[in-house]
Amino acid sequence: MSRKYFGTDGVRGKVGEYPITPQFVMHLGYAAGKVLASAEHTQGERPAVLIGKDTRISGYMLESALEAGLIAAGIDVYLAGPVPTPAVAYLTRALRLQAGVVISASHNPFEDNGIKFFSGQGTKLPDEAELAIEAWLDQPMQTNESEGLGKAKRINDAVGRYIEFCKSTFPSDMNLRGLKIVVDSAHGATYHIARNVFHELGADVVAIGAEPNGKNINDGYGATAPKNLQLAVKEHRAHIGLALDGDGDRLVMVDAEGKLYDGDQLLYVITKHRQAQGTMKGGVVGTLMTNLAFEHAMQKIGVPFARAKVGDRYVMEMLQQKGWQIGGENSGHIICLDKHSTGDGIVSALQVLHALRESKQTLAQAAQPLVMYPQILINVKVTGKAAELLERPAVKAVVGEAEHALNGKGRVLLRPSGTEPLLRVMVEGEDGVQVKQWAERIAAVVKEVAG
Repeated sequence: MSRKYFGTDGVRGKVGEYPITPQFVMHLGYAAGKVLASAEHTQGERPAVLIGKDTRISGYMLESALEAGLIAAGIDVYLAGPVPTPAVAYLTRALRLQAGVVISASHNPFEDNGIKFFSGQGTKLPDEAELAIEAWLDQPMQTNESEGLGKAKRINDAVGRYIEFCKSTFPSDMNLRGLKIVVDSAHGATYHIARNVFHELGADVVAIGAEPNGKNINDGYGATAPKNLQLAVKEHRAHIGLALDGDGDRLVMVDAEGKLYDGDQLLYVITKHRQAQGTMKGGVVGTLMTNLAFEHAMQKIGVPFARAKVGDRYVMEMLQQKGWQIGGENSGHIICLDKHSTGDGIVSALQVLHALRESKQTLAQAAQPLVMYPQILINVKVTGKAAELLERPAVKAVVGEAEHALNGKGRVLLRPSGTEPLLRVMVEGEDGVQVKQWAERIAAVVKEVAG
């Protein structure tokens, strides 16, 4: 059954435009509350929900609307203020609440915002729960009588609790003394958290992207804009740098020379270390966008590898199906299920640093065996359903030609965007010139067929 409001990561859009309006978000809170109030695991007690948000100026408005809707449905609300998405997942589980809600549009610009839910176990809400919420959204709001309304309470120690949790995922007999780290918080939800985690573990921390004003989240800083991190690492002669995105679940890192390392490379460092230490459980889950070099590298070190659809939600689903612990995306979402129930940029960075400290290697040395294949991604604007273009004879023919030419030493992937009217054309392989030529040729055929 298809979703009407929920995408792969909650409900998201431009603030002020449907569905990201105070009216809809209040109704969404009410609908979610009704689903939670009817859940069997409440055991007759009033359900409680945690709300966290990033630093967007619209967060104040949407937080109030969401709070009102939940309370109208008889749900108690715990307000955590600005905290990362993974902090909401952790606190929901730690406080034994029925659900957690995050107000964030992740790495998007400040004009966008969104609402996403976590279950009481700190995982993304199951499909059946989202569909049940959508069913309630089609019903009019009917506020509970006064005696059946919920209450709201602010959690004053939410930040401190989460900092201690992050530190607990790093070995207790290890520290970061002698390490100079540049930490870029993207002017987002980790601005008052990330620097403290690494500082309290002993590192000399230089914080950038840590002065949010409600409008500068992800603007020139963070995991999707790492140029300032690269400059700062060299300027401050740091050993390493790390950048998180606006809601703190995505990570990229930079070595002492200013070279950037994406999610595939960081996942490689973590996996190789665990395999060497004998602590690896099962294999690794990547996505359709994971670099082919990563897959080949896993084969070399004897670690099983599987690809899920693009999106950390699907990586998580496959990890649970296989009973594995580690997975991620090249965009920087990394999941270590033995440390957290969801992807967490700070926790992922600590796993990389653990590997480096124990192996006594630099980031450049640890990642050196993984030589990434050139990968070209071209977004082609289309009208109508992008998926239908994949069945056109001309598109199938050119893809077949490309795959024949790559001769097993590369990949071709055509993927409709889940959020925009785009068909993403990706080609990768050992020969960068060949990859570029085929990507451009396939994109030209797609444009021609799309009209």
